[in-house]
Amino acid sequence: MYKPLPLEVIALNQPVPVNVWDPRGVLLLRKGEPITSEQHRGHLMLHAPMVRESDWKAWSYSYTAALDRMVRNNESLSRIAGHTRMVEVPAAAVSEDVSPAQAWPDLHALLSNLLHQQAEPGQFVPRMERIAQRAGQLWHESPDDSLVVLVQLLFDARMGYSTTHALLSAGLCALVAPATPLSPAEASSLFRAALCMNIGMTRAHDAMARQAGALSQAQRQTVHDHPRLGAALLRQLGVDDQLCLQWVEDHHEQPDGSGYPAGKAAAGDAQKLLRMADAYVACLSPREGRGGLLSQPLARALYLGPDQQPDPLGALFVKHVGFYPPGSYVRLASGELGVVVRRGARANVPLVFALVGKHGLALGEPALRNTQDAGCEVQAGLSPGDVKVVVNVTRLLARL
Repeated sequence: MYKPLPLEVIALNQPVPVNVWDPRGVLLLRKGEPITSEQHRGHLMLHAPMVRESDWKAWSYSYTAALDRMVRNNESLSRIAGHTRMVEVPAAAVSEDVSPAQAWPDLHALLSNLLHQQAEPGQFVPRMERIAQRAGQLWHESPDDSLVVLVQLLFDARMGYSTTHALLSAGLCALVAPATPLSPAEASSLFRAALCMNIGMTRAHDAMARQAGALSQAQRQTVHDHPRLGAALLRQLGVDDQLCLQWVEDHHEQPDGSGYPAGKAAAGDAQKLLRMADAYVACLSPREGRGGLLSQPLARALYLGPDQQPDPLGALFVKHVGFYPPGSYVRLASGELGVVVRRGARANVPLVFALVGKHGLALGEPALRNTQDAGCEVQAGLSPGDVKVVVNVTRLLARL
């Protein structure tokens, strides 16, 4: 059962907490995506936007519960009156009974809401912890499926970039950290730092990813200041993990002191791994003015390091992520174009589903290719725009 959705309660550029449908059941707006302009809102209204009744009830309950909590906490009338319906839908968004293809978009919506809204005092840390625990479980149990889903979300311009960046960066740290000297406690703090390292510029981060031109002076200042602002904001929200706070504040510092915001020398595997993951995801992501950079040269740059000498941590990164991460696109020696779905025994031999045949026509069904076979070896990585096929991730992963 569906209910009409009053679009006027949804603020611009805020993650929508429910899926939005038309009366025929066609998805108009995925949970976690924003309404980006009044023109966008008008376009949605032409399609008679609806929500499922169960989602509407959960959303309404969450809204009224938030109001009740504000009243009980003796919040000011002006603050209560200014409270909007843009609150997190509770329920089974972090359920352990769904596949990664279903779980990650839900976690994306939850984290997006939290990074944009920050939550009431005392609520941020437990909400972030629930997200971190479920995300960590998914990375531990289904690392390749998780890479497929999140790399594909990274290629989807409709999804909030800053949130996808956070989830994918955290996952890359989770894949590599066990092979480093980091203790489990340090790896846990690092994972959480990756999830919230850009909280000091979440909205600006989303906007800059959609921007074709160069950054303005104000935007460059925002980028420069965001590590320090993010750490300060996290302290205000109740985060007391000192390692997490330190790595958030230092994730753009460099060993030679050439980084920012403080320009101090930063050393240690954790900070370096976080910096690697952050840069890797940023480069892999397509932007308005360019396609995503190809993963193989990115991996090579990590392996060799800035001085063109082998870097031990960079080598570990490449070993655990591969030249072609699941979710990315490749051209095969057969002339086919495909999407990577599994890392291989070596960094350059992933498992691939061919999507486009050698004559340039989309295949009726994806065909599994083992790139260890000479006729199917990977010749090159591809940008998302080079493959004119929409990937249904749920159906694709179900074929494995």
